Amino acid sequence: MADQALRKAPLAGRHGGSSGARVTPAGPATRLALRAGSDAIGTLSLAFGLELPQRPKTSASVTGRHALWLGPDEWLLIDENGADLLGIASGVSALHSATDVSHRNTTILVSGPDAAAAIAAACPLDLGTSVFPVGAAARTVLGKIEIVLLRTGKEDYRVECWRSFSPYAFGMLVEGAEDAGL
Repeated sequence: MADQALRKAPLAGRHGGSSGARVTPAGPATRLALRAGSDAIGTLSLAFGLELPQRPKTSASVTGRHALWLGPDEWLLIDENGADLLGIASGVSALHSATDVSHRNTTILVSGPDAAAAIAAACPLDLGTSVFPVGAAARTVLGKIEIVLLRTGKEDYRVECWRSFSPYAFGMLVEGAEDAGL
């Protein structure tokens, strides 16, 4: 696992947006790409301290730890407190695959009354509250890159993307926020 405290943040010092949608880099977090069959879900849920979601577009969150459903046997786990998710996974005897992707991903936070419009400027996903409510999560695209989107509040989103694409994603989101503010 890469030491997130020592690694240079890819968007350090950047900020942007508008009065209606703020775009900021999130702090470091640990991340785990998790694959498992249905027979392992209960054991893994117990180990991680939250119920792994089992329906499309859902997530579970407990004290800074998030589990996002990405597919029938696939989740992205994020821990904002830096817990050793891979260490937890290695202690589980149920059959699963776990890969630390903390070094690969970063998060951009988008918040404010125009946050959905800022994201929608480059993302085809319907972000209406009836379709994408608080707690909804999905793998989608932003411009030409893949992202994982989590709605954490009525006006708050986490945009997960690969570090190498983060300047592009940040720029797209800032531009979308500025356009939404017009």
